[in-house]
Amino acid sequence: MKKIDRIGVLTSGGDAPGMNAAIRAVVRTAIYNKIDVVGIMRGYSGLLEKQFMSMQSHSVSKIISYGGTMLKSSRCPEFHQEKYRRIAVDNLNEAGIDALVVIGGDGSFRGANHLDKDYGFRVVGIPGTIDNDIYGTDFTIGFDTAINTAVSAIDKLRDTADSHNLVFFVEVMGRDAGFIALNTALATGAEATIVPEIPADIDSLCDYLLLERRKNKTSGIIVVAEGGDLGSAAEIAAKVKEKIPNYEMRVTTLGHIQRGGAPSCNDRVLAGTLGYEAVNALLRGMSGVMVGQVNGRTAFTPFEEACSRHNEINRKQYEIAHILSL
Repeated sequence: MKKIDRIGVLTSGGDAPGMNAAIRAVVRTAIYNKIDVVGIMRGYSGLLEKQFMSMQSHSVSKIISYGGTMLKSSRCPEFHQEKYRRIAVDNLNEAGIDALVVIGGDGSFRGANHLDKDYGFRVVGIPGTIDNDIYGTDFTIGFDTAINTAVSAIDKLRDTADSHNLVFFVEVMGRDAGFIALNTALATGAEATIVPEIPADIDSLCDYLLLERRKNKTSGIIVVAEGGDLGSAAEIAAKVKEKIPNYEMRVTTLGHIQRGGAPSCNDRVLAGTLGYEAVNALLRGMSGVMVGQVNGRTAFTPFEEACSRHNEINRKQYEIAHILSL
């Protein structure tokens, strides 16, 4: 096994709070092991364009508390094509980079898997996405911050809802997974939760809202995960309004606010741990795997499995959220 003298690190896909903390951990763990570190700007796009920067310990000073990613990120559709992946490997070899750490989601790991399987390039992934849908880890970097951001926003909306007897339909992110919606709904005492994984219908939702009103609940919060069969929060609210025209409703889409801001303590600790473990996995000869945490222990999952499977929401939590909203 060839000795690793230089490690590259990049962030790819959507940004997530805690990515900077992961970069910091990779850089300083590598330096501790007397390995040079190269930061690759703008993800796979920067890899194709040779946007490389040498990184020292001071390069990552103070970034642990910053949201976003100092290395920037981008989507790179060209990486789906073999000829561009070949260019990427040539660029890595030319720069003397012996191994790579990729911080991102399942799309990022698919690209990393090609580097490992098609070209034998050593690469380890770190799950960085607010959606928390990556298989092989209980939590992804950024998820905890995102749900705390959503909880803070909904707590504020609750004040207005109560003051004006309004029903708020609040849409949260999560792509096609309901982790953010479910955890946020449970934490804020939402009156109803709509997630892609559990079937819902407008009639049942309307019946439930009318029951709530009969119990003298004059306001409410409905948390809606994006990507569900019933449509967006605005579409759901419009359908409910048709059936219950006397209800005063408002729609709020939290959107990308959930991806920004200083990472929480949990995300900083997780990012630091996984960054450390990623470098040490490469030094032990591992490749083609994502490093995560399962039940508090470090776990390594092959990229193929991490990309082809998804975490499932806790249906017991959904039941609890419903019971506690009654």
